[in-house]
Formats: sequence, C-alpha cells, structure tokens
Amino acid sequence: MEARVQACTICHGDEGKGTNDVYFPRLAGKPAGYLYNQLLAFRTGRRHYPPMNYLLEFLPEPYLKAMAEYFAEQHPPLPAIAPPEVSQEVLAHGQGLVTHGDAARSIPACASCHGASLTGMEPAIPGLLGLRPAYVSAQLGAWRYGTRTAKAPDCMQVVAGHLTEDDVKAVAAWLSSLPAPANASPASKGTYTLPFDCGSQPN
Repeated sequence: MEARVQACTICHGDEGKGTNDVYFPRLAGKPAGYLYNQLLAFRTGRRHYPPMNYLLEFLPEPYLKAMAEYFAEQHPPLPAIAPPEVSQEVLAHGQGLVTHGDAARSIPACASCHGASLTGMEPAIPGLLGLRPAYVSAQLGAWRYGTRTAKAPDCMQVVAGHLTEDDVKAVAAWLSSLPAPANASPASKGTYTLPFDCGSQPN
C-alpha cells in the first residue's frame, strides 16, 4: 500500500504528513473511519473537488478502506506552528468557541465532539491539530454553503451554519496556533458521548 499511495503523497506529503500547500490537509493519524468516509464522499460527489472526484471515481470500497487504514497508521510529527496573523482578541474569540461554544447561538464547543485535546475519536471523528487556518476556514465555509456534506444528520453543516465569517476566522486561527499534544492519537471509541447525533458517527 505504501507504494500504491505515492500518488496521494504528491499533494498530501510523505506518510500523509501534509505539505506547504495550505489547502491540502494532513491525513496521517486521522481515524481510518473518518478517512474512509471522506474518500467515499469524494467518490460519490458529496465533497466537490474535481481532481479527487476523478481519481476515486472507479476505486472499489475495499481499496478505499485499505488506503484509509494506511494513512491512519502513520504518525509523523505535527508541523511547526506558524506565528498567528490575527490579534489576541481574535484568538481569544476562537478559543472561546472551540472550548466552550456559544449556547445562545446554538454553537457547541468544537471540543465537545473533537475531544478536549482536539485529537478526535475513533472510529470517525478527526483531530483538528496540524491544519493551517486557510484549510480550516475553507472547510467550514464548504459546510456553510453546502459544497461539503456528510451522511444525515449532517452535524457539521448544522454547526457551521450558525458561524459568522468572523467566527470562522477566529476558530481557524486559534486551532492553528496550538502546539502538538504529547499524544496526538485519536481517543478510543466511546471515550466520550457526542452532544447530538451525527451521521458520520452516531452516538
């Protein structure tokens, strides 16, 4: 499989560790179930990015699962943190949304689903660390405008729909400012309970 996924590493880096291109995410260490769901989403058109849609169009599901399992097993170091390009006020706003949410606007804390350490949970909740702010902003925008979707109930589309542009900028900036945890692996399945049903990983 290492040889077969070399085509992926052109954009996603050796072992899926990411590259300097801010719009190609790190794949390494994310739960295999999450990666498999995303490969399926590209293959079926739930996620819209023509190169990925084209590359995956005719790949069978067992092959997609093997690809997902390969990248889930890779654990290269997280990239170095870039200095924030926003004010401390914006970072504080992002921290508040990530750690506490905003109940008055029906925005749950990112940590309530992605874990207190933001490293995700098996089998299908991704970690949020090691991603550049432009990528996080782009994905939140994709959910807000319906160009990225998941199985119903599409919890991320609902959550992102409550975010403003300023919220997105703040969340992306604060997440990208966080140092790597001692253990970046996702939590075991059932470590915590999600605050609501989510199609990609039901309670």
